[in-house]
Amino acid sequence: MATYIMLSTLTDEGRKTLKERPDRLKSVNKEVEEMGARVRAQYAVLGGYDFVNVIDAPSNEVMARISMELGSRGTIKITTLPGMPIEEFLNNMLANPPRKDNSDDSDD
Repeated sequence: MATYIMLSTLTDEGRKTLKERPDRLKSVNKEVEEMGARVRAQYAVLGGYDFVNVIDAPSNEVMARISMELGSRGTIKITTLPGMPIEEFLNNMLANPPRKDNSDDSDD
């Protein structure tokens, strides 16, 4: 499964819902699982976003469906990013070193 980082910000309606029913967060996690993914970690944060979720999903298509489904309710705005473990990133960099591009060397 691939890893995705979902950043979310509550709308006014979302803040109202969460204040009235804080257990709603756990219900949404169950819905995510029913759509084929798994919430691996979840954090409430300060700053430009209200929540950071680490989600495992089998494909971009499944993650896009989850983002659209949750976002369509009008209670949150979502930004979803694919994530890669650092070790995987480093291994990829070592296995495929960047090629030198000589196109920038000319003074045309």
